[in-house]
Amino acid sequence: MATSEAATDAATLARAYAAGERSPVEQLQAVLADVARWEPHIAALWAVDADAALAQARASEQRWRRGEPLSPLDGVPVTIKENIATAGTAVPLGTAATELRPATADAPPAARLREAGAVLLGKTTMPDFGMLSSGLSSFHALTRNPWNRRLNPGGSSAGAAAAAAAGYGPLHIGTDIGGSIRLPAAWCGVVGFKPSNGRVPIQPPYLGRVAGPLARSVADVAAAMAVLSRPDDRDATRLPWADLPWHTVAGIDAGFVRGLRIGVLRDAGWGLAVDAAVAAALDDAVARLRDAGAVVEPMAPFLTAEMAEGIERFWQLRSALDLAALPPAQRERVLPFIRAWVAPAAGFDAATAFHGYSQFARLRDAAVAAMAGPQRFDFVLSPVSPNAGFPAEWPMPSNDPARAMAHIGFTLPYNASEQPAVAVPTGLMAGGVPTGVQFAGARHDDIGVLKLARAFEQLRGPLPPWPQPPT
Repeated sequence: MATSEAATDAATLARAYAAGERSPVEQLQAVLADVARWEPHIAALWAVDADAALAQARASEQRWRRGEPLSPLDGVPVTIKENIATAGTAVPLGTAATELRPATADAPPAARLREAGAVLLGKTTMPDFGMLSSGLSSFHALTRNPWNRRLNPGGSSAGAAAAAAAGYGPLHIGTDIGGSIRLPAAWCGVVGFKPSNGRVPIQPPYLGRVAGPLARSVADVAAAMAVLSRPDDRDATRLPWADLPWHTVAGIDAGFVRGLRIGVLRDAGWGLAVDAAVAAALDDAVARLRDAGAVVEPMAPFLTAEMAEGIERFWQLRSALDLAALPPAQRERVLPFIRAWVAPAAGFDAATAFHGYSQFARLRDAAVAAMAGPQRFDFVLSPVSPNAGFPAEWPMPSNDPARAMAHIGFTLPYNASEQPAVAVPTGLMAGGVPTGVQFAGARHDDIGVLKLARAFEQLRGPLPPWPQPPT
């Protein structure tokens, strides 16, 4: 797949910096030039400080000249989702209801990237409170899909996925509580990794919430994880730090899949029906894996309506409490769709809240048991979302507050179970709409999931050329 200089992968940049063939300053300037061409059309970024980024790039340039880079990501341009705090920048959470106060410190993912010498280009957009799978926000301009600007990039890591597809440098950091990295990755035709919960320290932590990278390749995702997974004592939910071999992922070939037992989940058990084009992409992935020697067998659905709807009610109640704490004038600034979605929570009692919260544990156990049962699957293959692209102006694929979460049946289970899962692009459907598949693995097998994803990239073959900025 052809790429611009701005989107050169992280490993190639490190080699070019080390050899003196390219400088971090030149690379950042190439990215800024692409941003200038793209941003009026897709609105993926917020709080870009070109002068600060150039200062970081110049410092990196000097380190490379001395032969003293801080890491392989030194001088590599990155973006960070705006709900991940960076010192001196406000955290609007995608909504006009938030009072803008500069963050006093970097959250863990941002701190790790700074320590590694990465060049922080800016923040990426998200919808109100991160509770929409959309680029629609009451605070940010409408974020659009670079492949087709009439389409939604998805969310809530909307700007991160759009920036990756547009080539705003190789690495983009998002967050995921029910699919918010993987869903926009699939709709924007990029790789999106939800690591094991606790693998990447985050602040503030929340039930099911993780931070993880989006990129154009699995190798770049692994390179980002080598930095993001470094320890930070501020996150009490973090996993014990392990020096995992992230560097081995890039060298995996298609032979990795031989003998693997892979379960195919064609039906989430709840939610929207799978589109024919999405099912066709899954069928093609199954055929390629089988031809390469994997044992690929069907898996029965394990998500139930009681689980999914209970979790949604818990989220509605949580969001309703957040909105109720706002002054009335600020509350009115929240998107009407969000206010309509939380409205039923006014009638919820304590038993409803407790039952909803309890469904996280039920879903965790069901997802883990589905892999560890009599068939003993090593990995699970599924769609990322049951549906293809949807209009840019819609807040959700259903465009219906009563069915707001009906598209997350394949992604939500792995937030509850804390299992790693990755969205990998499969190509374009009719009309030039990207799609992808999801691979999930056993709890804490982040390396295994990325190795399978890297092997699949080679089985899948090249993707179509990346979208180019409008002229």
